[in-house]
Amino acid sequence: MLAKNKVVKNAKWIIVCKVVQSLLQLVIGMLCARYLGPSNYGLINYAASIVAFVLPIMQLGLQSTLVQEFIDTPEKEGKIMGTSLVLDLLSGALCISMVAAFVGVVNRGETETLIVAVLYSLSLIFRAFELLQCWFQYKLQSKYPSIVMLCAYVTVSCYRVFLLITSKDIYWFAVVNSLDFGIIGISLLIIYHKLGAQKLSFSFSLAKSLLSRSKYYILSAMMVTLFQNTDHIMLKLIKGDAENGFYTAAITCAGVAQFVYTAIIDSMRPVILTCKKSGEAEYEKNISRLYCVVIYLAFAQAIFFTVFANLIIFVLYGREYMSAVRVLQILVWYVSFSYMGSVRNIWILAEGKQSMLWKINLSGALLNVVINFLLIPVMGAGGAALASLVTQIFTNFLLGFIVKPLRKNNILLLKGLNPKLLLDAIKK
Repeated sequence: MLAKNKVVKNAKWIIVCKVVQSLLQLVIGMLCARYLGPSNYGLINYAASIVAFVLPIMQLGLQSTLVQEFIDTPEKEGKIMGTSLVLDLLSGALCISMVAAFVGVVNRGETETLIVAVLYSLSLIFRAFELLQCWFQYKLQSKYPSIVMLCAYVTVSCYRVFLLITSKDIYWFAVVNSLDFGIIGISLLIIYHKLGAQKLSFSFSLAKSLLSRSKYYILSAMMVTLFQNTDHIMLKLIKGDAENGFYTAAITCAGVAQFVYTAIIDSMRPVILTCKKSGEAEYEKNISRLYCVVIYLAFAQAIFFTVFANLIIFVLYGREYMSAVRVLQILVWYVSFSYMGSVRNIWILAEGKQSMLWKINLSGALLNVVINFLLIPVMGAGGAALASLVTQIFTNFLLGFIVKPLRKNNILLLKGLNPKLLLDAIKK
């Protein structure tokens, strides 16, 4: 009971802080989208998509395995954390040069695109410190990173308002993420030390061991990123910045409640992994319960956004973005299936089946590229949205019935469709 209370309290801290952050993000993002217009807004998000492509390389898959590392060897917390941070900082610097090289070749002669992409990619250095959140998750003390992220976003929101008031150009908006992650990283590092955590240290042998266990997540994350961001890049190259702007507006709306799912999943991850050691029945029940909460929340959101898409886009972005309505009505269902994959990945980690991740996501990535290639020239942003939805349904639901080692997980997923589990989770 005590552990469950900690999970609920931990999730509440994340959700409350993220609600405020999400509202700020929605309002400030809407103002920035209106100010920049579909073309510049599309360009900023083109840069974001390129950075997202190298993010799995920069993160080295460590975020998916660190909680398990802490549970298995708590006496090495400081060495695990310190080694992971050094690895991510080095890979971050490498990834910035990769972004510059890619844009320099693909967008040859587009100086503005190159500058915006490089400025946006500077955030990769500071994103290394996101790994500290894994330690707070492990300790069920997510209130600290939640408050820090909220304060950082309030600060950055004020900076964005300043940019709008003073009519700054697009380059100023490109460095916003660096400021955000910089504040978060430095603050979390200070709190980590204040809480009396183990001293950070680096170990070459541990680095090799960590990378050996996380390598499957690097490949997996790269495949996920491929089918999550191919649409943005193909839209720009085939249809231009404006169409990408419509698509970005729709996907921002569809993901407005992302923090709720993230909070629930992050809070349940250490509990599920710990239950795996103590008892199979409770472990499987917790996975089905998590599926249940995530699925029903996502379906409720999808129905609401489908019905009120016209009003949502008009109020948030104005008539200039009304082409995003149809895109939103498709994309919001993508969210419902997307988080099925996040829950499945916890099961995969607990069962030690990490080697399957890259194969699962490779199939999704290839399918996504093919569908995008076929639909974007005909349907534009709507085609990209449909490609994303089909890919998520195939990768996170249908594939689980096709691939034999994943069928046990899909049985737990189907059990999660029982609404009694939702009532049970609420009562807990």
